[in-house]
Amino acid sequence: MDLVIGIDIGATKTKIGLVNKEGHCLETNYFRTREYPDLEEYLDTIIENINHLTSKFPEDINILGCGIGAPNASSRHGTIVNASNLVWKGTVPILDKMKERLPLPMKIMNDASAAALGEMLFGNARGMRDFIVITLGTGFGAGIVANGQLIEGHDGFAGELGHIDMTIGDGRLTGLGVHGGLEAYVSATGLKRTILYMMCKYMDDSRFRNIAYNDLHGEDITKAAAEGDPIAIRAFDYTGNILGLALANFTAFTQPSAIFLMGGLVNSGKWIFEPMHRYFEEYLLDIYKGKVEILRSGLPPKTTAICGAAALIWQEHWEK
Repeated sequence: MDLVIGIDIGATKTKIGLVNKEGHCLETNYFRTREYPDLEEYLDTIIENINHLTSKFPEDINILGCGIGAPNASSRHGTIVNASNLVWKGTVPILDKMKERLPLPMKIMNDASAAALGEMLFGNARGMRDFIVITLGTGFGAGIVANGQLIEGHDGFAGELGHIDMTIGDGRLTGLGVHGGLEAYVSATGLKRTILYMMCKYMDDSRFRNIAYNDLHGEDITKAAAEGDPIAIRAFDYTGNILGLALANFTAFTQPSAIFLMGGLVNSGKWIFEPMHRYFEEYLLDIYKGKVEILRSGLPPKTTAICGAAALIWQEHWEK
């Protein structure tokens, strides 16, 4: 049985899985990224997890390669460069160091671009030639497909839309120091920051007035909105407004037929989708109205990023 190793290097967790040609993740494991500030120890832990996963298969398996998705990853150079949410700074030659430990065909790409490739191979974008994938997790990522081709850019860093300066409101800093950057507002972390902003701006009673920032979680904000908490509802409307404006702006870049949303913030369901749709239609240029769908990812929610990373290798085998 042919399988591909998919690795998602996230700010919070590193997820590893074995993915078949249909895009099904057969075995998965994860560990917490921030617990390994030493890169060498971190990579050794990845190998230990891979060995553990492959040992679960009694039958013969053929590992075709390893795909890696990571923030600020250069597909051209095999490096991660100044990723704001990772513990290793500067230029990290992660592909070379991984190849020392795992002699297999290997590729790395920005995590959101890898997710776009996974959506095209395994998800709801099959058959589409123009679409954008937006990842709403700890940060904000984007993968862009135009004319059937993934846009990687000159140096492999295309799609860093989370750090576009939208000159929003209070001018929050992103992890890369961009004032008013999109990621500082539209992400799981951004939603938490908006809760604090709303409590400063409005005097409504709210459960969050007795909760410390580090104890705030996205699922709690969603639950509070469902129970009528005015601060939570205001926070989602504010976030949806900014996201709707951003997506309307992005539509003018490549005129996608669809925009796919994935990541933890998407789990907020109608609380993020309803205001986002409303503002998107309001801000969209007339020539694009009625032509762009906003959809959830068609990849399994718990293994979306893993499947996207594995698609870096599977794409070559599909094209043969």
